[in-house]
Amino acid sequence: MSKKCSSKPPRILQVRKDGAYDCVYLHSKKIRLGRTGTPEAEAAFRQIQIQILTDPSLASLKPERVTVDNLCLAYLKHAQENDPGHYSTIKTAVEILLQHFAGQAVDILDTRHFLHLQKMFVEHGVSRKYCNALMGFIRAMLKWGTIRKLVPYQVYGEAKLISALKKGKTRAYEKPEREAVPDEIIRRTLPFMSPTVRTMVQIQRLTGMRPSEVCKMRVGDIDRTRGNGLWYYIPGSHKTERHTGKKAIPLGKPEQALLAPYLKDKRSAAAVFSPKTAMAEWHAERRANRKTKISPSQLERERKRAKKPAKRQPGEFYGQNSYRIAIANAIKKGNKVLPKDQQIPHWFPYQIRHAAGTDAEKAEGLDKAQALLGHTTANTTKRYAHGQLAIAEKLARNRRNPFEVSTTDE
Repeated sequence: MSKKCSSKPPRILQVRKDGAYDCVYLHSKKIRLGRTGTPEAEAAFRQIQIQILTDPSLASLKPERVTVDNLCLAYLKHAQENDPGHYSTIKTAVEILLQHFAGQAVDILDTRHFLHLQKMFVEHGVSRKYCNALMGFIRAMLKWGTIRKLVPYQVYGEAKLISALKKGKTRAYEKPEREAVPDEIIRRTLPFMSPTVRTMVQIQRLTGMRPSEVCKMRVGDIDRTRGNGLWYYIPGSHKTERHTGKKAIPLGKPEQALLAPYLKDKRSAAAVFSPKTAMAEWHAERRANRKTKISPSQLERERKRAKKPAKRQPGEFYGQNSYRIAIANAIKKGNKVLPKDQQIPHWFPYQIRHAAGTDAEKAEGLDKAQALLGHTTANTTKRYAHGQLAIAEKLARNRRNPFEVSTTDE
């Protein structure tokens, strides 16, 4: 005799079988997840777990004791949607947390566990400041969970008791301050870059914008209609947007000349600088430098590839990592052909921003460098922000491209 089914939903969500498929029941409604054992089914189940933890209407299905795994899963989903700029750092913090506390109930965590976690961050081999950032994101996750009644307030309070690592009082290494990359080093690297990356570097050096801002520049983000001789790049989002609101970066004549070819015949949402364009430029350079004829077998391979393109294609936009790697590859390419006494030292995209700020400070003063870089505090007034834009406009009008090749030099 079969057992009588209870109308009360189960306390723990269970995956059931429906032929070749996995499914779950929510309030007596069957939801198919996908074929048994597939990544799609696992991903769908994780999404439902997150929904149960965060949707008040499904509170009856919430586990009595939320585990670290449940909390991390829900918070990563939240961070991916609401804080994409810090998502990779949050993911690193969560991964280290799960290595030591996976399966544990959140409500058992106290200062001993958080001190151990902080020690694990140090042993992970990252800098002191990065360790403090990782611990800060763990606190942020616990606060997020406390607000949603997933974490007892006492646990969040215990995490707040853990002090940040102090300089000279920890085994975590001290990361050296970033230095500005000299213009001469940039100038020596430019010939080994693709035209797209070369333009990105020059635009960033002229304006002092962040690497992320030059990477995600879209055609529609550039306002060319104000009629005052300047264009304005208005990023869709930026690092300090929560403090300062929308940001306008004035673009003077040198930047306009560099950008103009990349804006022609493109839709508004298209990337100004695309890895697809850079890849096409790379192939064109290889063809131009080829010294032997293309063999029939290679022509046949190219014909087959054209019919069936590779699954992994260059993205529409550069990311900070791909931009950094493009510069690193250019340095490596240059050092293969340059003499030992002329080798190019390694440098990063963010050092370009430091160079722009240092140059502006030396030439115009600290306040103008602050205006160029867009550095403001949370309590900056609206009037002060407008003053910064006026200074940045003046700098844009007087700018020249230090990397422009004069025709008299050729």
